[in-house]
Amino acid sequence: MKKSTTKKTTAKAVKATKKTAAKESPILKDVKQLYRFMQDNNLDTIEYDQKGLYLRLVKTKPAMIPVPVNVGGNVSVGNSTAFVPAQEQYKEVMRSALTGIFFRGSTPSAPPFIKEGAQVAKGDVICLIEAMKVFNEVRADFPCIIKKVLVENGKPVKQGDALFAIERV
Repeated sequence: MKKSTTKKTTAKAVKATKKTAAKESPILKDVKQLYRFMQDNNLDTIEYDQKGLYLRLVKTKPAMIPVPVNVGGNVSVGNSTAFVPAQEQYKEVMRSALTGIFFRGSTPSAPPFIKEGAQVAKGDVICLIEAMKVFNEVRADFPCIIKKVLVENGKPVKQGDALFAIERV
């Protein structure tokens, strides 16, 4: 008897699954496929325009949070004196959202996106970070002045590393 009860329960579950699948609209199926494609290929943005449907999916990036840092020049450790790394000398820095290779311009021979002392607007591209053969644009989250570039072009960076010393405008 237990086997027949199990079969009935399984048959009900299959019918319920078929009903929900039948209720799912073709547009929702398309959106799910696009989302899966976006996740599988590690894309930040994807646009879809077909059959009268325009859809743009954008993956949000972690916000760059200013970190207050002691501006003192030296740190005393026992009898020796160690210098504070350059990226910790500034009040506010823009940090990397991912791990990869830092590039100031679109190609090695191209001029950098921004220079020290330049004022950037919200959304301006300020550098590229290559991760897994994909070049990711890093954009300014708010208007600011780039006080100092803290990373050398072509050098690896980790998530959370300071890229630029900035001053909000």
